[in-house]
Amino acid sequence: MKKALNKYWSKVSIVLAMIFMITACENSFETGGFDVSSPSDVLSFKLNGVSGSIDQTTGKITVVMPYGSDITAIKPEVVFVEGATSNPELNSAMNFTNPVKFRVVNGNLYKDYTVTTTVLSPIKSFTINGVAATVNDISKTINMTLPENTDLTALKPVIETTAGVTISPASGATVDFTNAVTFIITSNGKSVNYTANVGVPVTGLTVAFLGTAATRSGITNMDEVTASNWLFDNFPGTKYISFESIQNGADLSDIDVIWWHFDSAENLPSVAYNPAVTNALKNFRTNGGNLLLTSFASQYVDALGIVPSGKGPNNVFGDFPPNGFVDGNSWGMSFVGHEGHPIFQGLTTFESGKANLLQSGTFRLNHTAWWFLPEWGGYSNGEGWRNQTGGTNLASEAWDNELNGRVTIAEFPNTSTNKNVIVISMGAYDWYNETNSSGVPSQANEFIANIKLLTQNSINYLAAK
Repeated sequence: MKKALNKYWSKVSIVLAMIFMITACENSFETGGFDVSSPSDVLSFKLNGVSGSIDQTTGKITVVMPYGSDITAIKPEVVFVEGATSNPELNSAMNFTNPVKFRVVNGNLYKDYTVTTTVLSPIKSFTINGVAATVNDISKTINMTLPENTDLTALKPVIETTAGVTISPASGATVDFTNAVTFIITSNGKSVNYTANVGVPVTGLTVAFLGTAATRSGITNMDEVTASNWLFDNFPGTKYISFESIQNGADLSDIDVIWWHFDSAENLPSVAYNPAVTNALKNFRTNGGNLLLTSFASQYVDALGIVPSGKGPNNVFGDFPPNGFVDGNSWGMSFVGHEGHPIFQGLTTFESGKANLLQSGTFRLNHTAWWFLPEWGGYSNGEGWRNQTGGTNLASEAWDNELNGRVTIAEFPNTSTNKNVIVISMGAYDWYNETNSSGVPSQANEFIANIKLLTQNSINYLAAK
């Protein structure tokens, strides 16, 4: 009997030990180390004497540097808990332009940290008549759109600068913004020029939001709802048209730009292929009308004869609620070589010709309908795609400086001089971030302003052609 009890308690002890080990492992995965309150903490972190904010739970260290700071070669000043070391060692100059990761080790315990460094913009805010401009410190531009019919010849910008920075023309000065205006920013005896572009919507512009629902109030897809709400809020004279109304002979002659943002399904609805609909939209283009096709609607270029038969997007995929995922990386695009194109003006970029659209940590469905170039379709590269489709590839994924990997944004001509179709087809073009699979609301996308401005620029560009 005694031996049986001993065997029983031995088995119980083993089970309890296994439960303890599993729990400990789960906790370590959640925190990025074995113990968040361990002797592997960073006690302080400084760059050029500027202290970083340390979140010991997440391991995030945030450093905000003064305007004009060079963060490409700084030796960090770090204080660890006694006995701890780091991998890699932080005893030489490092480039903090992008996030820097390191691990603090103390015995058999460790913790992972990520340092994110930002340099203050010289311009805290730039407003005219209460409207805020977008300030891009990489391209050194100030861009804004004022209400229709605003007189640009005598405006008074209200400008707030960072400490130690002066600007000319000064805040409150009367400025003629009919053409681009150069603002001179000076700090510590050094000056740099920023170019301000202030515009107004195309006068009398009529934009139509195209949808499968009979009326705008009948739209159920939240990405489409959010996009249409933004359009109606920002473009006076916007109207809603349905595929059914086009099929029944709706008059499209007074419309400048039709925008179809389709996010509901990978396959386009059958009504879009109805001959009465496709013929009406082909005639709309022939008569000078313009099309903006986004998300899964990118595929419509084939049915409308915008590209040769079979040359539409060849890589179409995406999740639908409740499926989806959260990625620890921000998603963006490369438009290197097309930095001066009107649709990219004013975007907040992380380096020249590159801008993020979807923030890391947001729940994403990755609705994509793009052209995959290197292996499929016989395109080989961007030049091959242009030759076979007749379009101009304007953007690819953020890593693709040569624009030879994907076609994520493109424009197509009606005639040799009138490019009247723009397609935006990547999963990062996401208007509404759904709740995740556990029902937890997604964090706000800090790059939604880039999506809005890209869309606004595209509509204005098409209308001006």
